[in-house]
Amino acid sequence: MRKLLRIYKPFTRAGVLMAAQYRANFICFIVGDILRCFINYFLWHTVFNSGGAETFMGFSEIDMVSYIFISFLTATIAYSDGAFAVGEEIRDGNISMRLIKPIRFDLSFLFQELGERTLALSIAFVPLVAGVELFRYFMTGTVMFNPLSFLLYLVSLTLAYLITFYFNVCYGYSAFVLKNLWGSNLTKECIVSFLSGAVIPLAFMPAWLGGVLNLLPFAALSYTPVMIYIGKLDAQGIIISLALQVFWLAFFYALQQLIWKACVKRLSVQGG
Repeated sequence: MRKLLRIYKPFTRAGVLMAAQYRANFICFIVGDILRCFINYFLWHTVFNSGGAETFMGFSEIDMVSYIFISFLTATIAYSDGAFAVGEEIRDGNISMRLIKPIRFDLSFLFQELGERTLALSIAFVPLVAGVELFRYFMTGTVMFNPLSFLLYLVSLTLAYLITFYFNVCYGYSAFVLKNLWGSNLTKECIVSFLSGAVIPLAFMPAWLGGVLNLLPFAALSYTPVMIYIGKLDAQGIIISLALQVFWLAFFYALQQLIWKACVKRLSVQGG
């Protein structure tokens, strides 16, 4: 492990420097997304006020507000640009520079992204968690923060990021065939965002569809960690959900290894 960290630490440092170089742009994106969260808050606040019921599909207004902001936090921390980054390196030929180095292709991207995620973690994590907990306290008069749920959320969030990363790397390898992933990557992100529960909770889906989506890898990307944080899963549900996350992480890790071995043999660089 020490040797691994020594080899890939420069990639992490490079990721931090890249993120810091465009930190104003990053902060603008964060502020814009937070404003979108507030728009969703007022939307659901209107839904609860107009409906007259204290709960909607098993969610109270407090639950829904917590879901909106923790879902945004999860999506921000677990975000991976692996598909586009891998696709761009294949398209412009920079992938050749990684191939001639005695490093693993996937780990070099992973450690570089971890550096970039460090900036997101330092800017967004504490303010959003503190804001959600203060909101829940002022609305209920009691401290709703659960250290065990928070710890399990962190474990689930870590698994969610790794699944997202390897899923995107697998998708990025399609650039060996498609050459340019810009349009298809946008389409993929929209579909994944909806199926992962980042737009609306999967609990709001029809029972049969929600059951299917909970078994697919998309729920593991956002829905699972958020539901753990807000306390919507019992002990059995948490164990099953975390086990599914581990399964999908192992699946996509093995899949990207197989795809890489097959695709690197037919590498052709545009203009190269």
